Amino acid sequence: MLNLVTVVGENTHILPHMLKHYEGLVDKVHVVVYRQSKNDGILEEVEKLGIEPFDVYTDDKYNWNTVTHIYNGVKKTKPNEWWIVSDDDELQVYPRDVRDIVEECEKYGYDFVTGGFLDRIGTNGTFPKVTRDTNIHKAFPLAGFFRYPMSGACPNKVTLMKGHQEITSGQHYAKFPNGTNSWGYTHPKRMPFQDCFVQVHHFKWDQTCIERIKKVADVKKEYSYSEEYLKMYNAIKDSGWKIDIENTLYKVEKLKEFSYINYNDYSVWSLLKNKIVTL
Repeated sequence: MLNLVTVVGENTHILPHMLKHYEGLVDKVHVVVYRQSKNDGILEEVEKLGIEPFDVYTDDKYNWNTVTHIYNGVKKTKPNEWWIVSDDDELQVYPRDVRDIVEECEKYGYDFVTGGFLDRIGTNGTFPKVTRDTNIHKAFPLAGFFRYPMSGACPNKVTLMKGHQEITSGQHYAKFPNGTNSWGYTHPKRMPFQDCFVQVHHFKWDQTCIERIKKVADVKKEYSYSEEYLKMYNAIKDSGWKIDIENTLYKVEKLKEFSYINYNDYSVWSLLKNKIVTL
């Protein structure tokens, strides 16, 4: 069995597109609703989409450590099965069939697979409006690597793993009982990144993102990554409330406007992944 788990918090407008992306890739989807009060409306939004949540969690502070705790807890319900862990604005793209990758992991004793962010943005660096009817591939035709240069936010993600394999806050690294994590080029339980390094297409950058980024920046708590979000907010503000796609550090390029994402469409990925694994 190949499972998917995602946590839905502030809104649901990317969620239908995310779930459609994983159709046919996984056998079972587990959606956890993380609401900040019983009256914030997020549970009702999810139910209107015809989704029955696997669980509902309520906490007045949106804490990324709690999100990761939820992911680890859900995965442990099936500790020996394989899981894709994906936030609701992330579309993971694998270099080949994900089930073949799982078979290779089983064969060689790997417990997890890693990848890195590719930030998706609208034409000229703008933030598109997204509805259920939006073709997000056309609405976000540009891909780049700007989140890390803007803010120092970690671009690494653990994408595919055995249920018993824990992950760190933000799902950036695998976590082990001795207190260590999977940072670096190699780890005996990770499929070598040279064999598989997953693209995590990040559709965070929509019409609502400036308000959401400012909201997190104002929390000013370690668990919220507020310093990173303040840097993002200021960088966007300084660029005229858009992403500066001419900045060469951001490595922005236009992708082909297919109804799906081609792993080989982003031309500098093979070079970029060597940088990401060191961050």
